[in-house]
Amino acid sequence: MSDDLNRPRPPQPEQRQAPPGTTEMMEPKPDHGEHSYKGSGKLAGKVAIITGADSGIGRAVAIAFAREGADIVIGYLQEDDDAEETKRWVEQAGRRAVLARGDVADEAHCGSMVEATAKEFGHIDILVNNAAMQRTHETIEEISADEWDRTFRTNIYSMFYLSKAALAHMEPGAAIVNTASINSKSPSPNLLAYATTKGAIANFTAGLAQMVAEKGIRVNCVAPGPIWTPLIPSTMPPEHVKNFGKNTPMGRAGQPAELAPAYVLLASDEASYISGAMLPVTGGRPML
Repeated sequence: MSDDLNRPRPPQPEQRQAPPGTTEMMEPKPDHGEHSYKGSGKLAGKVAIITGADSGIGRAVAIAFAREGADIVIGYLQEDDDAEETKRWVEQAGRRAVLARGDVADEAHCGSMVEATAKEFGHIDILVNNAAMQRTHETIEEISADEWDRTFRTNIYSMFYLSKAALAHMEPGAAIVNTASINSKSPSPNLLAYATTKGAIANFTAGLAQMVAEKGIRVNCVAPGPIWTPLIPSTMPPEHVKNFGKNTPMGRAGQPAELAPAYVLLASDEASYISGAMLPVTGGRPML
């Protein structure tokens, strides 16, 4: 164990899952802030849609937002058990939780999720575009056109679909927070499709922020470094999983709980003059 908050350090135990992976099968289990995050009313009375909220970063953000006073719409693909666990933590914080199962690569699903949220709660204050797909490849020849298209539709098309739909229900003071990556600026060649979408997300964030500023709506993104989530053992080779996070100055992967405060800041009124920004949370690795 490390001496920085006693976070686990590599090597991780050998493990492999089928994509997109589940929390239950991970070792060590990720920390989503279940027993550590303490809110202070920064998001009181707000309604947040969070995609990919069944596990990983999305679950940590859902827990933090709920403890800050927000009701949560939990967007997820098909991981019902993980999504129910996130819902349990949101409700334990005394907030409402609504499950929204479906594929964010589909424009119709994105539209219906937004409309259902607006109908259920009457307003939408925060949109967190966090759902993502990644696969590891050694050569470009290994990447099929279908996989390339699927990665873009999941990671960046979804942000367009959801942001466009949600903005119609957002008032001044609302916020969109996107999940970018250190790959936005320092792309890993083994994650070519994923890294390319993350660069697009950074650009989309900066452009949309300028477009909606006159409406009083802010758009920012968080750029995580290596974070211990189900995507890792389900999409990376065993050796990469074993040493995941070792290449950071801190010498370890980050935990989802360590991302949540960045999302809380960018979603809250305390970030009233922050828009078009990318906030790195990378364990000391520079964003080149």
